[in-house]
Amino acid sequence: MAKTSDEQSYLTEADGLVFLIEEVPRKLRRVFDASTAKFGLTRTQWRALAYIFRTPGLTQTELAKCLELERASVGHVIDQLEKADYVERRAVEGNRRVWTLHLRPKAIGILPALRAEADVVYERLLAGISANDIATFKRLLASMSANL
Repeated sequence: MAKTSDEQSYLTEADGLVFLIEEVPRKLRRVFDASTAKFGLTRTQWRALAYIFRTPGLTQTELAKCLELERASVGHVIDQLEKADYVERRAVEGNRRVWTLHLRPKAIGILPALRAEADVVYERLLAGISANDIATFKRLLASMSANL
């Protein structure tokens, strides 16, 4: 059965582009999930460790903003990382409700292997793409982001 002109025009070239833009992060998340599972971590736990490494003493609320998750969800992630001896909470002097987050030696020891695993994923993602194309793509994504 042939498609009518209304059916043919329903999906536009812009739809195709946006679908492709959405497909890449979905696939990247799936590949990262498999990579972090090798270490007994979730992708969110890996990201939490990376943010805490970058900013020691981050609060749970600040980490929630970085991860774009609710505070309670991040609390669960930190509970798991604390139980695995990757992270510790430290009370803030003078404020019993605020805790800062710090990496434990076990986490610091695993970070180089996690970094290497991420680099393998990134190499796979960017294989066959020139530095000029990457620079152009970054500029285009920045423009799209600014447009929103």
